[in-house]
Amino acid sequence: MEIELPYNWNPRKDQMPFFKYMQNGGKRAVVVAHRRWGKDDVSLHYTATALMQRVGNYWHMLPKYEQARKVIWSAVNPFTSKKRIDEAFPLEIRKRTLENEMKIEFKNGSVWQLVGSDNYNQYVGSAPIGIVMSEYSISNPMAWAYISPILEQNGGWAIFIYTPRGNNHGKKLYDMAKINDEWFAGLITAEQSSVFSAKQLQNRKTEYFDLFGEEHGTALFEQEYLCSFMSAQLGAYYGKQIKLAKDDGRIGSVPYQPQMEVNTYWDLGMDDSMSIWFIQHIGKCHHVIDYYSSSGMGLEHYAKELKKRGYNYGCHYMPHDAAVREMSSGEVAKTRKEIAEDLGIRPIEIVKCARNMDIIINVHIPAVRNVLATCYFDDVKCWHGIAGLEAYHAEYDEAKKILSNRPAHDINSHPADSFRTFAIGYAVPIKAKTAEELLYG
Repeated sequence: MEIELPYNWNPRKDQMPFFKYMQNGGKRAVVVAHRRWGKDDVSLHYTATALMQRVGNYWHMLPKYEQARKVIWSAVNPFTSKKRIDEAFPLEIRKRTLENEMKIEFKNGSVWQLVGSDNYNQYVGSAPIGIVMSEYSISNPMAWAYISPILEQNGGWAIFIYTPRGNNHGKKLYDMAKINDEWFAGLITAEQSSVFSAKQLQNRKTEYFDLFGEEHGTALFEQEYLCSFMSAQLGAYYGKQIKLAKDDGRIGSVPYQPQMEVNTYWDLGMDDSMSIWFIQHIGKCHHVIDYYSSSGMGLEHYAKELKKRGYNYGCHYMPHDAAVREMSSGEVAKTRKEIAEDLGIRPIEIVKCARNMDIIINVHIPAVRNVLATCYFDDVKCWHGIAGLEAYHAEYDEAKKILSNRPAHDINSHPADSFRTFAIGYAVPIKAKTAEELLYG
């Protein structure tokens, strides 16, 4: 039996430029499109054609692995009542479908699998030659840092599809793609596509006004349907403070001053991620000169990163997780603090960061808001951390249509939690000198 791919599907007029670019051998594409544009569907159908032309491993990556089954694997097209994966990958071209692994093996030897940006390290060894990074604006950008050298080496392709979520790594990628001849960059608003009528859009805008008020409703509508990168994340805890810092000119060039000590503030992370802020305290102001984060690495890696920067370090502030003992290469279990000190990260101050939500919401988050008013950020070295602070937000209960009283745990949690270590852990020395005394003696 002969099967024509794409299977019983054709791209719409507004999807055609992206689809043709990939069909003609394109290697890198960024598609920023409004909600319900069909980003995943068009990417799945392209992947079906690609995997039959070149045998290899193909990934479709969601921000979190747990999302993949609901959003892609089990999702049903409401217009056809068929599963999305069955529409893109007809049974006739498959060898077998592995339900538990959300993987499809094809008769020509290719393999397609759903993965998450939160656990990309688990797939080491099954290097892809094609990947779709869905909802990239809320995915872990470190996943692309890991995958990009693999695709560069094997001549593979990558597609980034998402709706904006503020001025974060998604915006940075799109801006880069627009001026790079080797990338496709498309931005499609709901007014430019044929998905919604003008009346439907107006109804949606009115609904957002009713649910969230005019200010937040307008911001959310512009983000979801007009693809605005400038709209603040709904429920953002520090959005106003970061905007004020931008308006005041406190986000720009903040050079390191060698005569001043640099304190570091850490989040050790529950999912093997770590993030570090590098801050110089000058008088009553705080110069945030650097930010670093990574995952899947031991403390040796972070010790090397600190040394590589060559800063004149003062104290290293770590949350109470650092006092927990864990197995090391020796016979006696050591705390992370002891391991870090053995690696030359010293002195270390343990900060008691509460896990109680009431304290986090009512004490710690207000403390961060207060201290942000005295901070100056280097916009180059700290851009990832700044974006995380700006996007750190409360969970949204889709069923009840309300914001919950707890922070969402995503990629923004790490820069926010390490900055919280600073806000509640730093204490001005009793005999602190003035800025002029520190600088000029």
